[in-house]
Amino acid sequence: MTQTTDTSASAEGEKPVSDRVPDGAPGRVSARVSGRLAGRRRGRVHRAWFVAAVTFVTIIGAAAFRSLPGLLIDPLHQEFGWSRGTIGAAVSVNLALYGLTAPFAAALMDRFGIRRVVAVALTVISVGSLLTVWMTAAWQLLLYWGLLVGLGSGSMALAFAATVTNRWFTERRGLVSGILTAASASGQLIFLPLLSWLVTRYDWRPAAVTVALAALAVVPFVWLLLRDHPADVGQKPYGATEFVPKPAPVQGAARRTLRVLFSAVRTGPFWLLAGTFAICGASTNGLIQTHFVPAAHDHGMPITAAASLLAVIGVFDVVGTIASGWFTDRFEPRRLLAVYYALRGVSLLFLPMLLAPSVHPPMIFFIVFYGLDWVATVPPTLALCREQYGEDSAIVFGWVLASHQVGAALVAFLGGVARDAFGSYDMVWYASGALCAAAALMALVIRRRPVLPTPAPVPAPVTA
Repeated sequence: MTQTTDTSASAEGEKPVSDRVPDGAPGRVSARVSGRLAGRRRGRVHRAWFVAAVTFVTIIGAAAFRSLPGLLIDPLHQEFGWSRGTIGAAVSVNLALYGLTAPFAAALMDRFGIRRVVAVALTVISVGSLLTVWMTAAWQLLLYWGLLVGLGSGSMALAFAATVTNRWFTERRGLVSGILTAASASGQLIFLPLLSWLVTRYDWRPAAVTVALAALAVVPFVWLLLRDHPADVGQKPYGATEFVPKPAPVQGAARRTLRVLFSAVRTGPFWLLAGTFAICGASTNGLIQTHFVPAAHDHGMPITAAASLLAVIGVFDVVGTIASGWFTDRFEPRRLLAVYYALRGVSLLFLPMLLAPSVHPPMIFFIVFYGLDWVATVPPTLALCREQYGEDSAIVFGWVLASHQVGAALVAFLGGVARDAFGSYDMVWYASGALCAAAALMALVIRRRPVLPTPAPVPAPVTA
């Protein structure tokens, strides 16, 4: 009797489910999911790209809050009489918590799942932004914008992008991390001109409400479309050769986060990565994003024009960050970081000479140049974290990101104090340029992680 073989799957070009999920593997999908997989075609786009797309949109929706602090300094100073240092203190609390929350959020995602953590974070951002509409005292700005929005935004930080990239991709990680990093700049591009128009035409309160609604509007997309792990849909990570079962929820998220930190601080590369990224945050979020608009306004430039220049930075940031991800997949990330920081430092030294009442070609050149370099540092920094710390890289990157935001917080506060004390921002520009030069040198001395040789097989004993 001749045995027949069912070749319908191969005739249709479908890879058998047994090739995707090995028998007996932990986390094997249910029969219902397996049946659904059998109906899919190999040529269809991998689910990882849809997850990356949802993550991109989510970060864009949450990025609205990052467009607002620089627009609030002058309106709050005029309405309440608060000093720029006081307002800068609230922004610095926001930026610091943005970074300090990130490593714990990465561990919470391992414990409760990405969807739950991100949905709660977006809701907290929305509530904190909305409450600022009714504030009357400076401590309320610290509580609502500093604490609540800082905690929520920290859970939506780049550690979120790192977690998604590590779980769903084994190939194209540099490119994907660049795209997801660029999402924040895209959010700035979308919301900054609108928010500046609202602040100028009406008041700062409609702008705060817009931020709250933008964050809240993304929650349904996260809950319905985002998935925690490729195993949830019975697929391998993009580029993987074997099925990866979904790990069990990790208990003790806070303990794990601190344990990873205590392990990482014993290594030299951690301090170099944290130091360079602190300077990155000081020269971007803390300096340009917070103080560029009021500094340009000091020279007679309209707020809407200065905000539009920041939006242009967002345009070229998308290009620069995606290109940086592509470069990171092909070139040495240490050298890329050194080049990025050196070029950024040089551009900041020229900025005081470019500020004027109107926008002229040299200023446009600075905006384009600075935009290409804005967060181009993220993909190579992520790559170095993966190289040095393996499975704990997302949490380590969260702590490195914390240093980024601490640096941003210090400059957001000290920049306002310097403006109150000296009457201009010139000293801040020059100091930041010098710090970027130091960061370039620090990047070059990060050592490579040694690749251990594969041990030779031990010959079996000869028996008589």
